[in-house]
Amino acid sequence: MKNLSLTLMGGISMLAFAAPAAAQSEHTGHAGHDAKPAVSTPTCTPDHAAMGHCTLSVTADDHTADHQGAANHDAQQGHGEQDHAAHQAQGAHASHDMHGAEGAGTATAVVTEATCTPEHAAMGHCTLPAKAQDHSAHQTSANPEAGHSDHAATPGAKADDHAAVQAGTATCTAEHAAMGHCTLEATNSNLPQIGTNLPSGDAPAPPPPSDWMADGVWGEGAMAHSRHMMMVENGGQTFSYLRLNGEYSARKGRDAYSVDGKFWYGGDINRLHIRGGFSGDVGKGVDDGDIAVLYSRAIDAYFNIEGGIKQELGEGPKRTYASIGFSGLAPYWFELESALMVSDKGDFTAHIEAEYDQLITQKLVLQPAFELGLSAQNVAEKGLGSGITEVGASLRLRYEFVRAFAPYVGVSWSQKIGGTADFARAAGEKASSTKFVFGLRTWF
Repeated sequence: MKNLSLTLMGGISMLAFAAPAAAQSEHTGHAGHDAKPAVSTPTCTPDHAAMGHCTLSVTADDHTADHQGAANHDAQQGHGEQDHAAHQAQGAHASHDMHGAEGAGTATAVVTEATCTPEHAAMGHCTLPAKAQDHSAHQTSANPEAGHSDHAATPGAKADDHAAVQAGTATCTAEHAAMGHCTLEATNSNLPQIGTNLPSGDAPAPPPPSDWMADGVWGEGAMAHSRHMMMVENGGQTFSYLRLNGEYSARKGRDAYSVDGKFWYGGDINRLHIRGGFSGDVGKGVDDGDIAVLYSRAIDAYFNIEGGIKQELGEGPKRTYASIGFSGLAPYWFELESALMVSDKGDFTAHIEAEYDQLITQKLVLQPAFELGLSAQNVAEKGLGSGITEVGASLRLRYEFVRAFAPYVGVSWSQKIGGTADFARAAGEKASSTKFVFGLRTWF
């Protein structure tokens, strides 16, 4: 019995040592994987490198094998998918997925950009160039009919179109721009033919409406008058303006006075202008004066063209002139007024005035002014020489208690030039004059 028991114990011991050894032999690869024994580079195979057991050396053979494996991608149904499926099936050894990813990254390093194919790029082994990516994405799309059915219908022509667009030798069309192959230039031909993009035509304008709904409530006559007043108040109104300046001049010798005024009546486009003035020495009558009646018509938002008749007044020869000129507001808020005149004797003269209102405060205004006279010929009866006859400048400071009532003070200077100065000296007069002035400016 003792010998039998020893025999049984020996057999059981043998079985106990044999079972783990057998289990270990089934997982020899995995045990080696856990321990990660050093595998020499010359004996490293792609399978071991994919599991992270070693680092595959970059050789021409490996590169060729890698490309051959990629070429057999369709038959193998995806190298990366097989590896991942095999590792995922081994639930107890899920860590092999990480090693497979590391192996794929190592394989990617040996695929250069020049030899990168869409299949390798799809498996993450390399990165396609930008243009190749665009077309590989369309070619490997899971749903090629989504926006590319026309490519499938005419593959040869569309492929040529793609190549031409990418090469920059073809015009970008809306179809290619929608697929991201190029950028469509914004031109009128690409815009929808609606609104202001419609081509110009010569069709007559539609007639104004005649069926006013308000006529049925208030009556046709009452509403006709209301519509007429609305048109008058929105551009058809008439206005009037009258400005008067009375001025006293203190100068060497006899003091002088002058009065001038401007009046106009009309609307925004057509107006009647009446301008005039007279001056003389204090204690004497009117030395000279004139009055002009002009028709004015707006030619733009700032200027009017004016034409009419001017009549001279006062002592000496009196002549009648036909006058044409312009007036308005020049850039930088200069008020201009000019006239070209021809007399009933055939004398041509011109006159230009400019003034500017510089607001020091809302009520205190400094006004510089400039005048220039010209003559086309000598007019001895009027004391005018040809060319520039006279220049004048003045500076007036006014205080506007209200806009329509403003007293002012200032200084005025004038100088006769050329033949006009000669005529003045011959008559015993001075060619230049400086005077201090004060007066009142008012308008209604």
